Amino acid sequence: MTIRDLTSTENFFLLAGPCVIEGEDMAMRIAERVMALTSERNIPYVFKGSYRKANRSRLDSFTGIGDENALRVLRRVRETFNIPVVTDIHSAEEAEMAAEYVDILQIPAFLCRQTDLLAAAAKTGRIVNIKKGQFLSPEAMKFAAEKVVSEGGAGNVMLTERGTTFGYQDLLVDYRGIPEMQTFGHPVVLDVTHSLQQPNQTSGVTGGMPALIETVAKAGVAVGVDGLFMETHEDPSVAKSDGANMLKLDLLECLLEKLVRIRQAIK
Repeated sequence: MTIRDLTSTENFFLLAGPCVIEGEDMAMRIAERVMALTSERNIPYVFKGSYRKANRSRLDSFTGIGDENALRVLRRVRETFNIPVVTDIHSAEEAEMAAEYVDILQIPAFLCRQTDLLAAAAKTGRIVNIKKGQFLSPEAMKFAAEKVVSEGGAGNVMLTERGTTFGYQDLLVDYRGIPEMQTFGHPVVLDVTHSLQQPNQTSGVTGGMPALIETVAKAGVAVGVDGLFMETHEDPSVAKSDGANMLKLDLLECLLEKLVRIRQAIK
């Protein structure tokens, strides 16, 4: 799969799925449902699922079902539905391992400046999606992209806006950053659900504002973002990670319908 495959239509492309792989049955159900919705609307779809959730507030938080088990689930989704898949990696050593199972390697926001991680991801030949650090300006992301390009990743880079730290427990999206990062020559994705996180809660569990998912997504499409990233779950209240800011799967169809109309209007 190439970047061109994702940007081949006038629609935005969609990266969506559970935050972390909780099990095969659930992953397959979500993939099947989202694929049906996106196919009807000619929206290129990438299934998203972390094989391991390394960045957790509390020591006792769920991190995954085991690396190999989760990666096999991602490959099963990929082969069953013939769709690309994306997962996070957290160290240079993980890049080659994960690349055997997925089409896109995602660099978490907190790790977007790690040169060895970016270089290792680039050398796999996979698309590399770099999330903008909550602490970085849009302009600074050109250097992260250049690290991937310099290691042979030219034409295989995406950048993702996921909000900027505002105080200790909130994030804000500066929509000016989307066209600014597009000037670097790479597709730009808006991570809708993570932009609505409320981190560093005293409970040790990240909060969120899911009621604003539609608002943030609409604004991103109106600005002209290339892709949208949304974590979705059949029942966010029981999700093992990031449930507080996830989109309930039943709400996705109506939201996509509105977003497609906005994209058509601005075109």
